[in-house]
Amino acid sequence: MASLKEKISKWGADFQEFSIDIVYGRDRGFKGRLFGLFLQGFSYLFSGIVQCRLFLYNERLLSNNALGCLVVVVGNLTVGGTGKTPVVERFAKTLQDRGRKVAILSRGYKSKKEPSYQKILRWITHAEPPPPKVVSDESGVLLGSDVAGDEPYMLARNLPGVPVIVDSNRVKGGLYAIKKFKVDTLILDDGFQYLPLRGRLNLLLVDSTNPFGNGFTLPRGILREPVKHLSRSSYIFLTKSNGNPDPAILETIHQYKPGAEVIECTHRPEYLQPVFGEKHIDLSYLQGKKVGVFSGIAVPESFEKFVRDLGAEIVYFKRFLDHHRFSEAELEIVFTGCEEAGAEIVLTTEKDAVRVEEDFETDLEFLFLRVMIRIISGVEDFQSAVERVCFMDQVSKE
Repeated sequence: MASLKEKISKWGADFQEFSIDIVYGRDRGFKGRLFGLFLQGFSYLFSGIVQCRLFLYNERLLSNNALGCLVVVVGNLTVGGTGKTPVVERFAKTLQDRGRKVAILSRGYKSKKEPSYQKILRWITHAEPPPPKVVSDESGVLLGSDVAGDEPYMLARNLPGVPVIVDSNRVKGGLYAIKKFKVDTLILDDGFQYLPLRGRLNLLLVDSTNPFGNGFTLPRGILREPVKHLSRSSYIFLTKSNGNPDPAILETIHQYKPGAEVIECTHRPEYLQPVFGEKHIDLSYLQGKKVGVFSGIAVPESFEKFVRDLGAEIVYFKRFLDHHRFSEAELEIVFTGCEEAGAEIVLTTEKDAVRVEEDFETDLEFLFLRVMIRIISGVEDFQSAVERVCFMDQVSKE
């Protein structure tokens, strides 16, 4: 029989999944509608707090910092699932190729935190806070995903020569990057709501498959701030586009941001790679194969669709919560299920692959799908954003 601790843990996981379904508008029947109505009042309160906070920063009643370095903010209005990491990677790589000295600042969501007792001891002794985590420097990757967080680790691995800095205080992280690495450009990853650091360029991502959810802010919906705050953007990236965007999305964008420069991009699989290897495998390898898939991302349906579109037959799938760190027991259950279903390959996402411990062993072929962005409309606007960064730097030097 399950212990009381296991029952409580299962109840907690079930309730979390139930709550996420309500936030994302997935039908949960009468109970879901009732719970959604309960959350709606909190959404109005949350929206009011967000707008009040923005007002205080805009009026300089709360201070925001300009670090003497160009700051490019990449973010979104909604929680999770907009495909932000590949956009950060593409923009950073383009700036690096143009000769910029770039560093990426991240809060390191789900990264290893300083223990509470150390914080208390530091507060009592008035000791200096620990320095930011340097996930990578010009020479290579220095920290694993368990310490750095999965997304900062992915960026560090895919952007050789670009320092990736993790700290919840992005002002401190930015000052550290400028002093330590002499960078001239900071990219603030997931920073649209981080107001203490003043950005010169705001790149806002909108997911074309689910742009604004049900229109409510958290906790009833997926919005971090009201839709009208599209007006705060410099450029809008319409992600996961099929080249034929919904006119209603464009109408909403132009309603709150007249003349908005919209860059359409799609996320496309590029190749397969062994989870514990470096070899690139052509996507045609999946054609006709029976595969088992698992993921812990915000929108697992998009990953599973990629797999089917590549000609594979999904015989087993398992979905975990976003950013879930897999235990060995959970992976064993997944791989046993794949084996029993007759899977020839076990496939996961790149973001999930970095959360699998290196000592995990399996007899099944274990691969991840590497996905990158391709700009399908608004290439000129993308280049304009890059040129604008360089132009700002020239103006600041004159």
